[in-house]
Amino acid sequence: MGSKKLLLLGLGNALGTLIYVSLVAWLMSNGERLFGPEPGPGKPWGFIAFLLLFVLSAIICGLLILGRPAWLYLNNYKKEGAELLVFTVIWLLVITMIVFLLLIGR
Repeated sequence: MGSKKLLLLGLGNALGTLIYVSLVAWLMSNGERLFGPEPGPGKPWGFIAFLLLFVLSAIICGLLILGRPAWLYLNNYKKEGAELLVFTVIWLLVITMIVFLLLIGR
């Protein structure tokens, strides 16, 4: 697999992560409108839902970032797996910097 293809796959992984994180952020921003006010004391369902979403998000982001590099590595494409992971992390860094620059510019 060529470096150009791995670079594009890394971009795809990073953009998939951005899309997923954006959807979760939208859900959390609109949670009260969608689900009503936060439950009162002694009603842990809001906390349970948040923690389940947190765990699910960790799994999904882990798969988006580590899934294919791990698969490549375990199928004796060690160099390609490592390169894909590095490209994905670099793209995530670039996307994160863009988001922070957009926040600073507001």
